[in-house]
Amino acid sequence: MNDKGKLIDLSYVKAMAGDSTELVNDMINIFISQIPDFISEMKSYHQDKNWTKLSLIAHKAKSSLAVMGMEKQASSLKELELKSKDGVDADQYSDYIRSFENDCQAAIIELQDILNSN
Repeated sequence: MNDKGKLIDLSYVKAMAGDSTELVNDMINIFISQIPDFISEMKSYHQDKNWTKLSLIAHKAKSSLAVMGMEKQASSLKELELKSKDGVDADQYSDYIRSFENDCQAAIIELQDILNSN
């Protein structure tokens, strides 16, 4: 979390978008639309014990989190990515996925508040 107790830090997004509120909003909307698919795919790959695909989706989701300034969560997904790539500590994967889902649900609420105030 950043110093305001929030999950989201849009500094990077705003730097990329310059003064364009429209571009910031577009990037937020893309992120919000990706999350349900990430969660669904992670759960499916976990259930199927497809660690290679779990690693790949964790990598993809990690990048999206980093763009939104969710550094702690991105770091956690990097751990999941590396562990699932090697198939180690599989008993911990569900905890990573649950944490990802919970944090993203909270982040989406924050982002929707930001969209409503723009």
